[in-house]
Amino acid sequence: MARRAAARGRAGPAESVPAAGIPAARALERSHCPRRRGRGPRGDGGGNRTKVIAVVAAAAVVVGAGVTGFLVLGGDKEDDAKPGPARSSASEPTRPAESGGTERGVDGGPKPTIAGWQTVVNAERGIAFDAPPQWELKSQDWVDAVGEADDEDSILIAMMAPAVFKKQWCTSDPDRDGVKDHTPLAEAGSKGNRDAKSTEEIARENSATWVYGQYSQPDRQNIKTSAVESYTTKSGIRGSVATSSVSGVAKDDKCDSDGKATTFGFKDSEGKFVSWSFFGAKGVSGEVPDATVKKMLSTVREYDNGSPS
Repeated sequence: MARRAAARGRAGPAESVPAAGIPAARALERSHCPRRRGRGPRGDGGGNRTKVIAVVAAAAVVVGAGVTGFLVLGGDKEDDAKPGPARSSASEPTRPAESGGTERGVDGGPKPTIAGWQTVVNAERGIAFDAPPQWELKSQDWVDAVGEADDEDSILIAMMAPAVFKKQWCTSDPDRDGVKDHTPLAEAGSKGNRDAKSTEEIARENSATWVYGQYSQPDRQNIKTSAVESYTTKSGIRGSVATSSVSGVAKDDKCDSDGKATTFGFKDSEGKFVSWSFFGAKGVSGEVPDATVKKMLSTVREYDNGSPS
């Protein structure tokens, strides 16, 4: 069972998040992304559900392993972990899609390149991509991550300011603690990859890590990763892409499923390694078609976010 993500009520990088200094406070409401732990149902206390625990105060502890949501503050938000501000409610910060397909970010930001879609913006990295109108957009200071099932404070990989499709696609209470765990059908977002050595490495390893953290944990043997291919987006960004997937995941909880992930690794205009990733349930009703994933990937682009180089 893999544990899925929990929402950390603290600032943290989409690139790496130090485990030290996390307060012992726990948020009470878990919303979206179940995280998985070991073999068995997803959820805290032995489930394989990535839980996103809403930010309630300056910081909160991750419950279980999987996709974790937390707030980010400070200079390079993906490189430094600093406590986020207290919030008045235990709900994940979101920004609903605006009519007409306008972007999620600051006014005057990039418009969608696909008619009827909306633009997903990572203002920190100056990366944008388009998503279908049904996807929900997280706020600019929100990060989702997946961690090891047997280490509450671990983070394997993360994405910043993501878009989520059907964040309550499946709901269960595998540990029977009276708190419902919500599993999303899919997510997509971008991040920095400062420790990467190549775009090929990013595509291969990041896609496999998303599948492992969100779906197959602790099993790595059944993860299949495609050959890394060169890819150029419609905006002319060149990089590498790979897709990983897992089948035969133990269905110990009703929300357990097989999964897939695609990662596009590239260098931004400053020569820094960055990436875009998608992950989603596989072999289920309503599965996001590969054609839709490729269409989203094709729109990945940079934009001027006004930050000094």
